[in-house]
Amino acid sequence: MSTLSHTRARRRDRRVYLRSHPVLFGLLAATRGRPVWRLGRTLLVHDGEAYREALTRLPLDRTAAGTTGGAARAALSGGGGVLFDQEGSGHRADRRDLAGRLGTAGVERLRAVWEPLLVRRLAPLARGGEVDLVELARELAGMVVCALLDVDADPRAVAAAAGEAAASSVRSHLPGPRRPRAEAAAAGAADRLRGLLGRADEARAEHGPPAGNRADHKRAGQGPTDGPAGGRRAGQEAADAGLAVMVAVAAVNTTVAALPRAVAWCADAGLWEQAADPVLRPALADELLRVTAASPVLPRVAASDGSVGGCPVRGGDRLLLVARHAAEAHRRDPDARRPAGAGTARLVFGSGPHVCPGARLAHVQLADVLAALAPYRPVVTRSRVDRRAALPGWRTLTVEARA
Repeated sequence: MSTLSHTRARRRDRRVYLRSHPVLFGLLAATRGRPVWRLGRTLLVHDGEAYREALTRLPLDRTAAGTTGGAARAALSGGGGVLFDQEGSGHRADRRDLAGRLGTAGVERLRAVWEPLLVRRLAPLARGGEVDLVELARELAGMVVCALLDVDADPRAVAAAAGEAAASSVRSHLPGPRRPRAEAAAAGAADRLRGLLGRADEARAEHGPPAGNRADHKRAGQGPTDGPAGGRRAGQEAADAGLAVMVAVAAVNTTVAALPRAVAWCADAGLWEQAADPVLRPALADELLRVTAASPVLPRVAASDGSVGGCPVRGGDRLLLVARHAAEAHRRDPDARRPAGAGTARLVFGSGPHVCPGARLAHVQLADVLAALAPYRPVVTRSRVDRRAALPGWRTLTVEARA
């Protein structure tokens, strides 16, 4: 591993930012010299401590326009609350349920889904062929979503619909050019995704809600579909459908953004020796997730007055929380032998009560992909940025073996 190889890796990875969201990331690069930078009613938060403070100590409006929750409510939920726009006990219950399904045992069950896929999709490397890691990541993500939600659907169709829904909605709450009819396009894509996931609702109707939610359903007194209890059940079913859509959108888009970028960095920086080492591999996965930061910016809105990093904040101020800068992705190269502290590396997944419940899943997935690729020592032969995707990433990233 050398400084030159990291330079090559960083140069390639920078392309996904500057070609997909040039206005936004040009602005973030120009302002990262200050921990917090105010531009009118918008605060750009770059510093790690200020980032934590915003997520854990500042009251946030989860449904405001210009936030992830606001975009989800407007375009993706179909009238029901979704994970990122809920408040109070409903939000906490859904997060607990999802976190339970994505805990150690849950992730181990999901590994049985993607391990055979990796063997099958990477087999061409042994024959001197090429593999498009974006296609692999898309199929992997779709398979995991279907398994997680207990849906019998085409994984590639689920992944395509989830990517389209996110791409259509995200432009409505990030700086830069707005696409005409983006909200209508996002709603249409969400409807298609909801249709693909419809069997999840059928399974819940036949077998009852997931185990983690049964007590909540009983406390709510849900019974027959007519009368007040039936109204509550209908409302819960709408919320469940919205949650399924949001889980699919989040899982697919972060996976498709993260895995190919991490592998490209590993290949360009010559980190396959670390990837092949079972002791170093977990730390390398954390380091690659840190520097590639699949969700590099978290848009939020302050619910009331406060301060972030010593800068006064007024209720209604917009916050752009720069996860990649908080995690020092712009200044510290990945190295499993000298990793950043866990507190810094995991900032790309949020902090406190707002930490992403899929962090463990992302870590294990990437570690398994690196382990499967390491024997081939692949190099990148072709890469093309996806200018339309919700998150910075590749439209094509092709590798071939050089072992």
